[in-house]
Amino acid sequence: MLETLRGGRTISAVYLSSSRRQKVTEIVEALAKRGMQAQKVDESFFEERFVKGHQGIAARVMSREYADLGDLLRIPEQKRQMPLFLLLDGIEDPRNFGSILRVADAGGVHGVVIQSHRSALLTPEAVKASAGASEYVQISMVPNIKHAMRAMKDSGVAVLGAEAAGDVTVWETDLTGPVALVIGSEAEGMRRTVKEHCDRIVRLPMQGRVNSLNVSVATGIIIFEIMRQRSSKL
Repeated sequence: MLETLRGGRTISAVYLSSSRRQKVTEIVEALAKRGMQAQKVDESFFEERFVKGHQGIAARVMSREYADLGDLLRIPEQKRQMPLFLLLDGIEDPRNFGSILRVADAGGVHGVVIQSHRSALLTPEAVKASAGASEYVQISMVPNIKHAMRAMKDSGVAVLGAEAAGDVTVWETDLTGPVALVIGSEAEGMRRTVKEHCDRIVRLPMQGRVNSLNVSVATGIIIFEIMRQRSSKL
């Protein structure tokens, strides 16, 4: 809620549970600066709208517009930074999507690309899981993720897919140049046709008996390895 207020999103109403006991002073003060105040509602208001995990406060906001892919590709040049993008191939769980956006914000990702079908969208559940990061990470929605991959290659960005059966580990891969990281779906990974468009498939080294990680955790490890490599090169 605070990041929505700080991020400048248009807010038409804020609802606060009459039974909420935690301090909301900072939110109330931020609302006052906008000439607004929260409306007190009973608990049923939230229970009817949110399946679980609500914290007794909600806002009615203007829908977030997705960024144009071309504008997304120009962000690194505008910031004078090495390009780093995330492409999500069929991430369908909104909580995973939100968690990945949180990783993207923390890891300095310039933009996230999702496909318009078979993908989680910016639902309230995804926004909540992002812990405010959805207000800052630029997201582009495209009809076909393979077209976005080609556009990135044409812009000089290496497209790397992440999969357990990858060719090399991320530790053995030079990630200091322009990178677009492709992450596959929770259940099936990347589609075959998407893999074919990758320049290389990388993997995380695994030692345990359970040879998999949550998709947002795996994404975070790779993104921060990219950050580590780039920092050590400076």
